[in-house]
Amino acid sequence: MALLQEAGIKLNNIKRTLLIPAKDFPVEILFLRDDDIPQAVATGVADIGVVGENEYKEKAEAADVVKGLGFSKCRLSLAIPKDEKYEGVQWFEGKKIATSYPHILNQYLAEQGIKSEIHIITGSVEISPSIGLSDAIFDIVSSGGTLVSNRLKEVEVVMQSQALLIATKNLPQEKKDILDELIFRIEAVQSAEGKKYVLLNAPEDKLEEIFDILPGMRSPTVTPLATKGWCSVQSVIEDKRFWEVITKLKACGAEGIIVLPIEKMIL
Repeated sequence: MALLQEAGIKLNNIKRTLLIPAKDFPVEILFLRDDDIPQAVATGVADIGVVGENEYKEKAEAADVVKGLGFSKCRLSLAIPKDEKYEGVQWFEGKKIATSYPHILNQYLAEQGIKSEIHIITGSVEISPSIGLSDAIFDIVSSGGTLVSNRLKEVEVVMQSQALLIATKNLPQEKKDILDELIFRIEAVQSAEGKKYVLLNAPEDKLEEIFDILPGMRSPTVTPLATKGWCSVQSVIEDKRFWEVITKLKACGAEGIIVLPIEKMIL
């Protein structure tokens, strides 16, 4: 929802309504359970959808993946009780595994040549081993904290997952154009994430050193100043390298350093 807001798609009355028309953009937002979204898109109930890759793979519906959105990252993993000795995937032979993702798990076990009993459960999968429902679990893992609190350990990562933008097959051109505009806006927002805009004054004889520190989208922008021998330099840096870069710039004689947030970036 935050991404849509940043992309200029304004919504009202989110709390009480399942279908909301957007302001100033030709879309309606339909709120569904995540596991219902692949089918809704595949059957044309919705034209596009945002859903976890784990649910998209599990439901195996005929919808096209348009774009990986890069957030809500997690993984689907097999986990067993912490005290169990684990020497490889053969451990699961003949074991009972609790999961909400039987399709993906069946496919993985078949590829590994393992025969296990799959116990389908829709909630609180992680408690299954402790109450005797299963020997192991297959579930989404993010930080791993839930596994630790239930005395489980992750032993096999089966797939990585992130939020996906999916679409109905054979969208009419009019809707493809709207989708293209939406993707353009999303990419402009995401390109700006984790980046800062930097302006500084620097002596001309230090420009080459500063260019090595400040690579921009193509190259830094340089403008001569009224003071002879000095230039203004503008560039974009990654937030995670901010203090490292600023320290190096100061050592090269940079002055008047201004750092600004970037709201959107059109590449």
